[in-house]
Amino acid sequence: MAYGAQTLFEGATYSFEAGCRYGVVGANGSGKSTLLKILSGTEEPSSGTFAVAKTTRIGTLKQDHFAYDKVPILHVVIMGIPELWAAMSAKEAMFAAVERGDIELDMQRYGELEETILGWDGYSVEARAAEILEGLSIPTAIHMQPLSTLSGGFKLRVLLAQTLASDPDVLLLDEPTNHLDIVSIGWLETFLLSYKGCAIIVSHDHRFMDTIATHIVDVDYERVTVYPGSYSAFERAKVQNRERKEAEISKREDERADHMAFIRRFKAKATKARQAQSRMKLVEKIEIEKLPESSRRSPLFKLGARRQTGKQVVEVEGISKAFGELQVLEDVSFTVQRGDRLAIIGPNGIGKSTLLKIMVGDLEPDAGKVEWGYQAEPGVFHQDQSDIRSCGNQTILEWLWSFCADQPTGFVRGKLAEVFFGNDEVDKKICALSGGELTRMSFARLGVLAPTVLVVDEPTNHLDLEGIEALADGLSKYPNAIIFVSHDRWFVSRLATRILSISANGVEDFHGTYEDFLLYTASRDHLDAAAVIAAEQERKRAAKRDKKKKDEPVPPAAVALDGKAAQRSRRHGPRSKGGDEAVAQEPRRKAPPPGKIEPAKAQDAAAPEGARIRRGRGRRNRGRKPSPGSEGSA
Repeated sequence: MAYGAQTLFEGATYSFEAGCRYGVVGANGSGKSTLLKILSGTEEPSSGTFAVAKTTRIGTLKQDHFAYDKVPILHVVIMGIPELWAAMSAKEAMFAAVERGDIELDMQRYGELEETILGWDGYSVEARAAEILEGLSIPTAIHMQPLSTLSGGFKLRVLLAQTLASDPDVLLLDEPTNHLDIVSIGWLETFLLSYKGCAIIVSHDHRFMDTIATHIVDVDYERVTVYPGSYSAFERAKVQNRERKEAEISKREDERADHMAFIRRFKAKATKARQAQSRMKLVEKIEIEKLPESSRRSPLFKLGARRQTGKQVVEVEGISKAFGELQVLEDVSFTVQRGDRLAIIGPNGIGKSTLLKIMVGDLEPDAGKVEWGYQAEPGVFHQDQSDIRSCGNQTILEWLWSFCADQPTGFVRGKLAEVFFGNDEVDKKICALSGGELTRMSFARLGVLAPTVLVVDEPTNHLDLEGIEALADGLSKYPNAIIFVSHDRWFVSRLATRILSISANGVEDFHGTYEDFLLYTASRDHLDAAAVIAAEQERKRAAKRDKKKKDEPVPPAAVALDGKAAQRSRRHGPRSKGGDEAVAQEPRRKAPPPGKIEPAKAQDAAAPEGARIRRGRGRRNRGRKPSPGSEGSA
């Protein structure tokens, strides 16, 4: 697939099987979404063909929620099955017309509509749709309200429910976890694990891909490569494949260099000219593949602090906040100490971002107070990037330079280059930037300002996998306290040393990692707890096995042997390498069968009476003259 001179990928040949779940990964702009469009039939490939059976139903995650603004939420979900929705609507319209007296009931038409509805299991579709909406944290009480009553993120959840409820043979999902909280992501994982069709999913969520994927489709090096297994297995396999190819190329280059050295040395020598010609033919046959460059790049997030804070960074006491009749936060209290990495987690709409806004002074609480400690100067990353978008007419270079006006242009350009804004991009207008570019700009600003505390709200939403990993690495090196909100479980697990969980039951402040928190709660709200608990149980079983093995008594023969070895060591010092081991491992000689005499004993039996057989000193006595009286010795 190519756009103009840019080739996204070529030579992609693969068949996707039912019962498998394919996770599509790659850098932003590598062609992941384009691949889904080709598979859905909405875009034609530049070359090659894509074939799918006529009876195969393909479900795609739509983004046009504005088309359903006036439609009840439950009906939007059912509309994911057009044939069923058309039959249900026609039946309802027919009954309404009959009731008004406009027409008589057409029994033949009624029978056709009933057959369609029954064929699509239409009388249970509402229950199924409601169950999916509940799983995506959209309560039953609002199912008959128009879609326009929901926020943008929840509207996209309804469209996801529409796709899932249609029960297609092939499910194509592009970033389905972007607007989901931890609870909903866990529910979606459970749904996909029980899905019987073929699922092809683009996602930047490490833990999600590890959980659901049976295969990974890697869009990189201008190729589409399929690896069996989870995302973690793919990472290892990809590195090994690249190393193997590089080793093969290096081997061929060395082989070619050896042939060329021989040719240069002997091509003018008559006796070697034929061999030189033969080697030249071998050189011509050696093909060295040129490996394409990876499209994956990792930005560099350098985040430092101007100075250290006091021991207590911030104290939050009795914070409450309501929006109309909706009570979002109630009597929230906690303190953050120097060095804490506090992850605030919980369902969407529970008040996590509201709490951060109150802490940094962007929003006034209804009750309570926030007191920042000595030298605590927070630097903020806003989820919606509204503070940057308001400067839309500025260029990237002008915007960042405004935060370090005393620095030369080279310093500013260097900071932008660290987050992938080259010399040809620094003059782009802010209003033309994508969400990922705005995220990188925001962290470039934090790198310049070097605040003494970081307050970060959903930083991974618009980053690809490499960007998320780079950000986690940069934040892990930040020396002071970090307070952050995230629904990315891998990211939380990588960073957090403390968990503040906000739920309908209140606030729970847990001092420990995310894995420790899951073991502590073992809650259904965190559906990856089962995997963590299973891993912990296996670790304990392995520890018991190791302890049991250590406590097993040593066999008596081994003890006696070790005792002799120790005795010999005290008399003669340590033996050469392998000495004791050789003794310990020497097999016991089998006794000869009855009536059979061993060779050495046969010699003894054949020797004259009184003679003594000497063995094992042949080399030492070789060449010596026999001493007087030793004639009887052999």
